Amino acid sequence: MQQIFARAAFTPEGWQNDVVVTIDESGRIASVAPSARPSGAIQVPVLLPALANLHSHTFQRAMAGLAERRSQAGRDSFWTWREVMYRFLDLLSPEDVETIAAFAFMEMQEAGFSAVAEFHYLHHQPGGTPYDDQAELSSRITAAAGKTGIGLTLLPVLYRYGGADRRALRGGQLRFGNEVSGFERLVARAEAHMAGLPADAVLGTAAHSIRAAGMDDIHAALAIKQSGPFHMHIAEQEPEVQEVLAAYGSRPVEYLLGEVTVDRRWCLIHATHMNALETERLAHSGAVAGLCPVTEANLGDGFFNGPAFRQAGGTIGIGSDSNIRISVAEELRQLEYSQRLHHRARALMAEEGGSCGRALYEAALAGGAQALGRENGALQAGRWADLVAIDPAAFAGAGEGDAILDGWIFAGGNDAVTDLWSAGRHMVREGRHVAREAIAARYRAVVARLAGAL
Repeated sequence: MQQIFARAAFTPEGWQNDVVVTIDESGRIASVAPSARPSGAIQVPVLLPALANLHSHTFQRAMAGLAERRSQAGRDSFWTWREVMYRFLDLLSPEDVETIAAFAFMEMQEAGFSAVAEFHYLHHQPGGTPYDDQAELSSRITAAAGKTGIGLTLLPVLYRYGGADRRALRGGQLRFGNEVSGFERLVARAEAHMAGLPADAVLGTAAHSIRAAGMDDIHAALAIKQSGPFHMHIAEQEPEVQEVLAAYGSRPVEYLLGEVTVDRRWCLIHATHMNALETERLAHSGAVAGLCPVTEANLGDGFFNGPAFRQAGGTIGIGSDSNIRISVAEELRQLEYSQRLHHRARALMAEEGGSCGRALYEAALAGGAQALGRENGALQAGRWADLVAIDPAAFAGAGEGDAILDGWIFAGGNDAVTDLWSAGRHMVREGRHVAREAIAARYRAVVARLAGAL
């Protein structure tokens, strides 16, 4: 049993003072007691339920900064960035994948994320030859989660085609591809590898996108696991919208909603380019819109229909996607700032008269828990003890209650995080992951080798 004493804590009943949270041996919250005494508990200034990161490609952490030069081929875009990513992929061994994933997972925890949905589409050797164990690279992700203690929702991804016209995969895409039968075997092997993780680990499934999987493939992937999270990229780029429109006569979100029952099991990543009707229909479906604002800004994706989606009752969550910068505060800040720049107004994701920081954080808590299929997201008995402690002194915080969240999100950063628990595992202490030194040393060696080979 662990106990944490917080001077202020954000609970389902609102902000409360002098709170003792007790964590049981299974990693769940046993009790939340306000107006209590410390009595030997770990003491922190402010305690929050920690967010889940609903979308990550960990291998991309090691290519951060490598695609920031302007090319001579014309206008740079997501598509030119993708060519750099393919060349980078050819250099990665299974050991590299594990080392990079462990470093990214560690950084997520130090930033305030207690759990992550790893959208895992890297399956094969360079050139597309399967490993002897078809889920070799999935096993590397689970090993990295074990080393860092992060809560993992693993999402093996079905990736069949090079475009909506069903053209063959080529080049770097060959490491992603599977027929449906091979994907089913991969999921089964991934499940076997996850058996060694703690009880809070979750296995879901995913289809990469409408470009990379036909509707028959998507239905087949849904049937392989008939419960649990199902994720997919959608409508990230305008050329993608045009490609799907040309192939199927409908825009991506419109087409998907017309062909399959989209419900709370689903998390649709990006959903950047939706018209008003698509925005309303997706909001009413119950699915999570998985937003990755820092990556979306880095890639020049465009603006999500934030206020309209929220007003229609839509559910959102945040992810770190390419992991070019891993930060809870910066993802939420970028989400709000993108709306301000687009609409030329302020506090657009808040309710009338309400705190913008609180609105963003509460939305991401609910959306992240739903998208990961994870029983977290609140300081409440029975939930996983996914907790983050922050120190307002790190962002010159002055104020109480919602002002703490406003201060962290709009004036703070990762240095405000003092402690983090993932299902009761106390992995960040005094701002540093307990295994940082060893994980970072292995990562530095891999990055040095990769930089010399590019």
